[in-house]
Amino acid sequence: MRVTHVVDLSHPVGPQTQVYPGDPVPSLTPVATLADDGYNLAHVSMGTQSGTHADAPFHFFDAGARIDELALDLFVGPAVVIDVSGRRDRSSIDWADISAQATGVGPGKVVLLRTGWARHYGKPRYFDHPYLSGEAAARLVAAGVRTIGIDAPNPDETPREGTAGGDWPVHRTVLGAGGVLIENLRGLEEIDFPDPLFSAVPVRLAGADGAPVRAMAMRVRP
Repeated sequence: MRVTHVVDLSHPVGPQTQVYPGDPVPSLTPVATLADDGYNLAHVSMGTQSGTHADAPFHFFDAGARIDELALDLFVGPAVVIDVSGRRDRSSIDWADISAQATGVGPGKVVLLRTGWARHYGKPRYFDHPYLSGEAAARLVAAGVRTIGIDAPNPDETPREGTAGGDWPVHRTVLGAGGVLIENLRGLEEIDFPDPLFSAVPVRLAGADGAPVRAMAMRVRP
């Protein structure tokens, strides 16, 4: 087997990263330089949910697995890209919207929801994204899916500014089943080949609720 094409699905992480409201803004501060020390080294400060990242069960459940405790096969596997682009702001993606494209989903498969919302990244509208319904998430989990990714900040509806948090049915369903969520993907429209191999391995942050990933889709040939 050989990889013949790689699609980068990650946003850069740095001071310009769009963060969830209230989350810390990433920063990289030089602590050593070539001129003074003979090498470059930076101090990194960020939240666990910065940029393109994975959510572990501990994100919503005190007894849930931390990001460093999860099996790596949750983050690598054959992907099914479900196109739900062209939707209205804050519209629900229901099972009827995805069922025709979800015939190949099952254990070991990664479901990637292509909303097209990455084009709004960096703008306030990014948080007015479409979102997966709780019923659709439950059907995917019942089919054996344990990894769902989306090119938006949240598979659940992001609460409007100044309002209380929501019920988070997708987070509770997927993470409650021991699965993971990959958020803030980009470039899903560049996956123009069948049967992509997906990888989004997180930094192994000890005891953390999540971690940044370098997500990619690969075309693999025999």
